Amino acid sequence: MNNNQWHSESYKALLQKDYAEVTKIYQKKIDEQPEKAFIHTDYFYLGLAQLLQGQEIEAQLTWMNCLTEETSLEQIESWTAELVNILCTEVKRQYEIAEYNVAWLICQHIHEIDGNNLDYLLLNGLISLKRNTLEDDDPSFAELISSLQSSLHSWDFGLLWELWETLTKYPPFPYLVELTKACIALTENPQDFAYRLIYCAVELAFFYRRSDLGIALLEICQTTLPEEVEVLHHLSCMYQDAGKYDLGVTTAQKNYKLSTRLVDRFFANAILLRAYLNQGNSWQNALATFAEQQALLNSLITEQPQNLQQAIINRLYTANFFAPYFQDKPRENRHIQNQIGQLCQSNLKSSSNLDLTEKMQDFRKRLDLSTDSNNELTRKLKIGYIGQGMASHSVGWLARWLIRHHNREKFELYGYFQTYRQNNDDLQAWYEQQMDGVYRAGVDDDGKYEDFDNLAKKIYQDQIDILVDIDSITLDGTCGTMARKPAPIQVTWLGWDASGIPAIDYFIADPYVLPNDAEEYYQEKIWRLPQTYIAVDGFEIAVPSLRRDQLDIPADAVVYLSAQRGYKRHIDTVRLQLQIIKSVPNSYFLIKGIADQGAIQEYFNQLAIEEGVDTSCLRFLPPTASEAIHRANLGVADIVLDTYPYNGATTTLETLWMCIPLVTRVGEQFSARNSYGMMMNAGVSEGIAWTDAEYVEWGIKLGKDAQLRQDIAMKLKASRQTSPLWNAKQFTLEMEKAYEQMWRKFVLG
Repeated sequence: MNNNQWHSESYKALLQKDYAEVTKIYQKKIDEQPEKAFIHTDYFYLGLAQLLQGQEIEAQLTWMNCLTEETSLEQIESWTAELVNILCTEVKRQYEIAEYNVAWLICQHIHEIDGNNLDYLLLNGLISLKRNTLEDDDPSFAELISSLQSSLHSWDFGLLWELWETLTKYPPFPYLVELTKACIALTENPQDFAYRLIYCAVELAFFYRRSDLGIALLEICQTTLPEEVEVLHHLSCMYQDAGKYDLGVTTAQKNYKLSTRLVDRFFANAILLRAYLNQGNSWQNALATFAEQQALLNSLITEQPQNLQQAIINRLYTANFFAPYFQDKPRENRHIQNQIGQLCQSNLKSSSNLDLTEKMQDFRKRLDLSTDSNNELTRKLKIGYIGQGMASHSVGWLARWLIRHHNREKFELYGYFQTYRQNNDDLQAWYEQQMDGVYRAGVDDDGKYEDFDNLAKKIYQDQIDILVDIDSITLDGTCGTMARKPAPIQVTWLGWDASGIPAIDYFIADPYVLPNDAEEYYQEKIWRLPQTYIAVDGFEIAVPSLRRDQLDIPADAVVYLSAQRGYKRHIDTVRLQLQIIKSVPNSYFLIKGIADQGAIQEYFNQLAIEEGVDTSCLRFLPPTASEAIHRANLGVADIVLDTYPYNGATTTLETLWMCIPLVTRVGEQFSARNSYGMMMNAGVSEGIAWTDAEYVEWGIKLGKDAQLRQDIAMKLKASRQTSPLWNAKQFTLEMEKAYEQMWRKFVLG
């Protein structure tokens, strides 16, 4: 046989993993060839075959004996490079067939022969990632980064990009930033790579909760795309989420300045509004920005743009997100939200041929009603829950009780995790265990975000009867899925006010959280449960980490608390709270929430001075390590002052569970009636105010009347055994009854 035939035979055996046969072929070839026909590559392949059989010492001896046949240093270097090339080729093959341990073994021998080989460094990095053995101080990876930065070598760019993409999926992402910097410097198309980085940064920030890495990658993007508004949009959000509030504001301002199209200007203004609210001391700027936002939104609705890109449609769902934080005008706010829903639906219909009427006809055809509709009315119902909140999130803590108490003989539960968290999340894992079917929407095998069409298709294929959105407009992705109408009945519950999407059928409420005339301005049908739209069996409480003496507060003082993020601290309500403090002798005000701590102190101190309140009675609390500790620390307060026009929800439930009196201001919109409904369902009316004056009056009365506070606390403690708010099992029965009634209405047409 000629040389090619020898190699062909050995390659067949190699593919069949018959490494003993490969050894036999090359040993025979070496034995049959005359000494003067010495071919060094035969020894290289023989040693490789021995290595693949686990004969490491034999392989090393075979290679060494071959290399010592040559005395020329230049020839030895050439042969060594050839041996490494052969070994790297086999590493690639083993990597492609997912034999990562075999590939790793070969890499160890390449390292001994030439640890600086460029292909080896790339392959070793890939295999370390696949085997989850890459360390933060891996010397081979450090050498790879150094070699890349020198820019003096010829690279296998296919391997380089594969290594980069693989590294973006493997927490804790060691060397990712350094590798990214090197890649963007080496690539011939840095702009194309920078646009890929935008997606990667968003993925890291939202799927892995690594805003630090998202920021680092977007800052690299800026070196190539300094005026790209998409980069600035995400970068501002990540700065804010990482607590870099001033950078969040300046980046949002730059984004707004560079945005020229109406739709871009609108979204840039929204990010700027978010930045001001997060900052904590820019409420006047926020008010002006909100006015601009409403004007831009009205222009957008008047213009009725069509053929919008999918990303623009998604963001439009949350376009009016901040309105309830500024004004208690439900008719105006809901009218705008409904128009946004219609605008998004019209664009979605034109881009994907989605007709809601046709979808409903399709669902009805799917029902087997030809013989007896009782078959459909008596079978198990498939309930799908969709959202990002099925994790360590306020929604997750509250919704779990419904999932826990569901009657599994009558209902099958499916969980559609709209933004599946790739990092460990115990509550998310718990939700997964409760479901009959789970779908983790997120990044697919190609590194692309699962699009809404695929997720909606999955829900449709699962033949979900009732799809329950627990996010509403807190996450545009969930809106994008719900708008495609993948289930015959679609419901919004818990996460936020209704989304206004035409594809949503019902909005779950109760007798209190929406006024009687709310049907007039909601696009969705309001389904009122008989007592409460939310109930929990309680909360986990840890050991408190806070005492009054640590805060330099006298034991006999009256302590008020407000624990909300900057979004909810409307300047008018803060002034009312300070008027209460001013009117109650020996009172102190504890302020806690997500915001720039220095800025929030500046904000409250300035308003206190304007209201004639001694700033020495203000105390600013840092974040706590966990929700359970936060709840335990609530005991340091005598009275909690709620926010308006956006009340607390989870914070209200926590306050009531800890038996602390609450003062709330009731309004007309959903977000201004949460605390009112919860207090009524806990059997407490003391502290419910219908005007600003009543809010102040209740705050003062509770501060001055210790016996009243004690009576309320006793009433709240007793309510744990009797009230609808703390009876999640009964609440679940009411939700299930609602599901059955909704299904009956659909089946019977």
